[in-house]
Amino acid sequence: MNSEITSNPLLDRLPPHLKQFMKPQDYEQYTPINQAVWRYVMRKNVDYLGKVAHENYLEGLKKTGISIEEIPSMYGMNRILKEIGWAAVAVDGFIPPNAFMEFQAYKVLVIASDIRQLENIEYTPAPDIIHEGAGHAPIIASPDYAEYLRRFGEIGAKAISSAHDIEMYEAIRELSILKEATSTCFDSAQQPPLSDRIKLAEKKVEELQNKEVTPSEITLIRNLHWWTVEYGLVGTVENPKIYGAGLLSSIGESAWCLKEEVKKIPYSIDAAYQNFDITKPQPQLYVTPDFAYLQEVLEEFANTMAVRKGGWRGLNKLIESKQLGTIELSTGLQISGVFSQMIKNEDNEVVFFKTDGPTALSYREKEVIGHGIETHKHGFSSPLGKLKGINLAIENMGPRDLQAYNFYDGKLIEFEFESGITVKGLNVTGIRNLRGELMLIQFTNCTVTYKNEILFSPEMGDFDMAVGKEIVSAFTGAADFNSFPVNLKPSKTKTIKVTLSKNEKTLNNLYASVREIRENNGSKETLLKIFEPLKTDFPNDWLLVLEIYELTKDKQILDYLEKLKVAKPKVAHLIDGGLKLID
Repeated sequence: MNSEITSNPLLDRLPPHLKQFMKPQDYEQYTPINQAVWRYVMRKNVDYLGKVAHENYLEGLKKTGISIEEIPSMYGMNRILKEIGWAAVAVDGFIPPNAFMEFQAYKVLVIASDIRQLENIEYTPAPDIIHEGAGHAPIIASPDYAEYLRRFGEIGAKAISSAHDIEMYEAIRELSILKEATSTCFDSAQQPPLSDRIKLAEKKVEELQNKEVTPSEITLIRNLHWWTVEYGLVGTVENPKIYGAGLLSSIGESAWCLKEEVKKIPYSIDAAYQNFDITKPQPQLYVTPDFAYLQEVLEEFANTMAVRKGGWRGLNKLIESKQLGTIELSTGLQISGVFSQMIKNEDNEVVFFKTDGPTALSYREKEVIGHGIETHKHGFSSPLGKLKGINLAIENMGPRDLQAYNFYDGKLIEFEFESGITVKGLNVTGIRNLRGELMLIQFTNCTVTYKNEILFSPEMGDFDMAVGKEIVSAFTGAADFNSFPVNLKPSKTKTIKVTLSKNEKTLNNLYASVREIRENNGSKETLLKIFEPLKTDFPNDWLLVLEIYELTKDKQILDYLEKLKVAKPKVAHLIDGGLKLID
């Protein structure tokens, strides 16, 4: 088993909280049947998608080092992706949306290294190497699209999520894992059986989807991601081409999506408010005129986000999320922590905020020396705004203004904000930003009050007052990722590794023999000998029969395939598809 992670300069610079999601590809995990599934899907895709996919698809397969004949290795992909400024990394199924986006921001493709089971050959709700490798990778050969993907990641990584989002992520992850499992993955004594577990997981996802909640930023931007990166069409509504990875990797939906039954809608910001169901074909799809237009809509959406709007709404989103987040003040000072309280004035301006627990202060994404979580281990709070009777914010005061209002180091000072919050204490020192503005003032023996309520008292230690007129930005996560220990952990629900039965091992050996014969120009007689036990012992198999027919063109095998189509109507179209490729 290969326990090493194939590296690349882009992977080396990933922050620790992303590296924890990386795992070795373990190429030896792929069975001969897995390889046959890859080959069938890729041959079908190249044959069909060459006509209906974006022009970059076929060229992109070559540029990203993706072979039709065998599942790609991360080593090969990274070696070639490096030439177009990207990298790829293996992960265990779905990872949290913010982490997924942040990988994109670093120009790293996240690839779920498992592959779908043969019974799910047309489509799987679980991310797999066909979806990620053969779906996402080829289109990044387009510079416009690659930049859209990077920029999307940059913006999406800042989107604020909710507790409901986390619950939904875990539920979808569990459902996708169970749907890719087989009954042989479970102990016969285990209760409940797999089918019951799938029903329970489906019910949970449905309940969460039907729950009436205000959509969070991560929900809305994930919708945009779904209708573009995963299920996007490009061109005109009348004659669209496929570029979304979910369509490129599904031999079922890539054909279905272009039919008249699927409504085609011109792409716009409205797509952010259109939910989706990963377990069903999509009833509508969005068509962008070109990849440059995707960027326009993305920027339009970004302008609605707290990362750009800030204010009380942005802070309120962080409070409701109950997760680590950051606000940035007009001076550039960034406060990262779990926000718990705010006070607003009659104009809905934030005049006071508070965090609970470890908090760090930063400037331009770098922690301010002496103001990490050890200093502010119990939280941080500060008033904001202008001083009463002074039409000049503290941040805009020059040295003479500060002297006039008694802002001297080592001097006792008392002042009142327009909000009515008063600060009284010994002014110790201040920290300025690169523009020379005060962005932090430290007081000792300090008392902060508001309407007879004590917000801070000398017993609580030194008081560090943030300076700023307003909150200009609010986003998820820490400003400086080095400020906090890794708090976003991989899911405890792990993908289920297939345990092969004795019969399945025998069938895989037959697949391996046919593969070896194809690669080494083996004899037709040997293939016919393999066909005999195949039809006797494995009457449900159709894919290996197709591979044997491809190499022999033997009439008795063709007749057997025709009988299989009648006996197994659910796979008849897959057999027909394989025969067309051979012909």
